[in-house]
Amino acid sequence: MAVAPGLTARTGRAWDRFDGPRRLAGIDLARGLAVIGMLAAHLLAIGPFSADDPASWIDVVNGRSSILFATLAGVSIALVTGATRRLTGSARTRASGRIALRGALLWAIGILLVMTGVPVYVILPAYAVLFALSIPFLGLRARGLFLAAGLVAVVMPWVYPFLDAAPIWSGLGGDELAAFVGWAYPFPVWIAFLLAGMGLGRLDLRRVAVQVRVTAIGAAIAAIGYGGAATFGSALADDPYLAAVGSAEAHSSGLGEVVGSGGFAFAVIGVCLLVCGTPLRWLVIPLRAVGSMPLTAYVLQIVVWAVFAAVMLGDTSDLVGVRDAGLFLPLTLGLVVGCTVWALLVGRGPLEALIDGIVRRVTGPPAARDAVPSPPTS
Repeated sequence: MAVAPGLTARTGRAWDRFDGPRRLAGIDLARGLAVIGMLAAHLLAIGPFSADDPASWIDVVNGRSSILFATLAGVSIALVTGATRRLTGSARTRASGRIALRGALLWAIGILLVMTGVPVYVILPAYAVLFALSIPFLGLRARGLFLAAGLVAVVMPWVYPFLDAAPIWSGLGGDELAAFVGWAYPFPVWIAFLLAGMGLGRLDLRRVAVQVRVTAIGAAIAAIGYGGAATFGSALADDPYLAAVGSAEAHSSGLGEVVGSGGFAFAVIGVCLLVCGTPLRWLVIPLRAVGSMPLTAYVLQIVVWAVFAAVMLGDTSDLVGVRDAGLFLPLTLGLVVGCTVWALLVGRGPLEALIDGIVRRVTGPPAARDAVPSPPTS
């Protein structure tokens, strides 16, 4: 049976976008893992991690998946603002406007997801705030971004307990305000992950030597963060403030989590880049497909969850009912298959294309004189 030339051409363009020479396949893989990890953290009842109980090892997704997601957002911001060559002058000004508009659109989508009543802390409002906070840092090189990230990571866990205990969160409208700014992912702390990701994006991530260094340094940082929390945790337990500051628990924003999970995100990104430099890149195409359209995959999982819970359980907030119904496996398989088919036959994810189209209509495409020679895409 003959294949329509138009379909063949469209499929070829989709493949070039998905696996072309300018695409960093390892970044897509890492994003795919982050999306699936967040889905697992939401939909699976996961017990505490125990090294001698393999069934508990899936606890690795708790907290770390969302931190990996935030770090990769920083990588993407760096890649679209010049990668190893920073934008300056009017080019940087226009890029700042595009990032601000993307953040506003993500915030609007995030609020709509919050309104579904699905019992998860939607990360998109926090993303929007982080996008806005990234703008003053667009002109920094990798070293400056890493220094800024390190400073935030070391200092803000000492401040966060006071910020989190502020009366504004428990007062009238406090819950709504927390949802509007994504306080479950507190931006005073989480900007460290975004800045660290931007620093990664300013490196030449195509070089194997860089990938190896990112992996090794990330593993070392993770060991320091988690090791420090394990070593000093019992000594700090008697003081609630110090225990909170040093905590490595998921979503604690303690030093142990910020340093340990930040290093973990670096190591995962490095490993994914290395894997996609080998023939294994073909085996992970389904996960790469999910990571090539992370916004679509993230939004779709919550929308499907909301529809399922409303129709089958009569209550979108019934987390136990959804978990007992075993939604995780069919939803994950559906996302993976759907994203793979879409990526290979159509190309860019529908929500990614929609947001890009709105941004281009409002701000216009980057001017030719602002273009950076062949930056990798993400």
